[in-house]
Amino acid sequence: MSRARRALAPSPDTPVPPAVEADLRVDLGPLPNLVGYAMRRTQVAVFADFIATLSELGLRPAQFSALLLIDRNPGRKQSEIAEALGIQRPNFVAMMDEMDRRGLTRRLTSETDRRSYVLELTEAGRTLLERAVELVSEHEARITRDLSRDEVDLLLGLLARIAN
Repeated sequence: MSRARRALAPSPDTPVPPAVEADLRVDLGPLPNLVGYAMRRTQVAVFADFIATLSELGLRPAQFSALLLIDRNPGRKQSEIAEALGIQRPNFVAMMDEMDRRGLTRRLTSETDRRSYVLELTEAGRTLLERAVELVSEHEARITRDLSRDEVDLLLGLLARIAN
C-alpha cells in the first residue's frame, strides 16, 4: 500500500461506518450465481469444520471414510475400498500404511487371491471409529442447524444428482 493510501486508511481501532464498509466489499460479479463456485465455498467451510472436528482423534477426512467403509464391508480388498472412495491406489496404500502403524487396521492376505489384501479394523480402530462417528454427528448437526430435515434431504438429493 502506498504511503498516501496508508495515511488515508483508518486505524484498525476506528469503527468503519456501514456505508463505507459496503463500499469496501469486493464485487464478486456473477460468481455467487455459479453452482460450482457456491459448492466450492460451501465445501471449504464444511471441510474446515470437519477437519477441526476430527483433529482431536488425529484423523483426516479420507481416513475417517476409509475406516467407515472397512467397518461396513468386512473382507473387502484394499483395491475395492480405494475404488469406492475414489482414492488412487498408491495414495490409499500410503494411508493404510499409516493406519496400520497406528494400530487401527490390519491387512490380511486374501484367501481367494493371495496377491491381494483384505482389510479389517482392529479393536482400537473400532473404538476410534465409534468416537469419530459421534463427533461427525455433531459436525453434521452444526453445518445443517439452519436447515429443516426436509431441506437436508432435498440438498443431499440435489447433490447426488449433480455428482452422478
